[in-house]
Amino acid sequence: MTTADNVIEVSGVGTVTGTPDEVRKKLARLRVDQVVALTLQHSSTEHAHVFLDAVVGLAALIPAIIKHRHEAKYQSIIEAIVPDVPLPQHKLIEARMTAEARKSVLETGDWMTAAEVAKIAGFSTTNPSAQPNKWKREGQIFAIHHRGTDYFPGYALDASTHYRPAKGLARVLEVFRGKKDDWGLAYWFASVNSFLGGKRPQDLLISKPDRVLAAAEDEVAGLLHG
Repeated sequence: MTTADNVIEVSGVGTVTGTPDEVRKKLARLRVDQVVALTLQHSSTEHAHVFLDAVVGLAALIPAIIKHRHEAKYQSIIEAIVPDVPLPQHKLIEARMTAEARKSVLETGDWMTAAEVAKIAGFSTTNPSAQPNKWKREGQIFAIHHRGTDYFPGYALDASTHYRPAKGLARVLEVFRGKKDDWGLAYWFASVNSFLGGKRPQDLLISKPDRVLAAAEDEVAGLLHG
């Protein structure tokens, strides 16, 4: 068995190079089902070998690609045949309630993008999200994510300190760490709180941070023992 035969036996793909006459003679000795011919004009033998090595490398991937495409088509046929599974009624109700709660929070209008925060705080507009995101990473403030954008609570920025995060906010966030996500925090700050005499935590965050912290601790205690 020739070298070319050995290559074809192992990988299923072989290469033959040379002049047209040389290639015809070599092909006559090969036991193959199909032949694909590529011609090179103004090319050396060395270039021809390099080119064919690349072709063989790509050819080895073709069976896997075909198999992947067959599997993808098979799955698409199954998905087209199987009817959609309707969402359970309780999930629809939950989704509607969540949407309404988020809408209510957003409609307060007290939310700012990183660029807006940077502007009122006097930061560079070259990279406006840098400082607000740093505050967020350090647990000094939180942000809700809506339609691809982070929004920071304006009520948490203290005008007396050039619109830096309220000093008491970090302690409140620490109390809720692992118990409320960003949207959960937004709901809590925007909701009337009986512990605060019917006030919203966001209304007292800057003026009475200790009371807001106590309300947060009371909330967590209720979660743990409720």
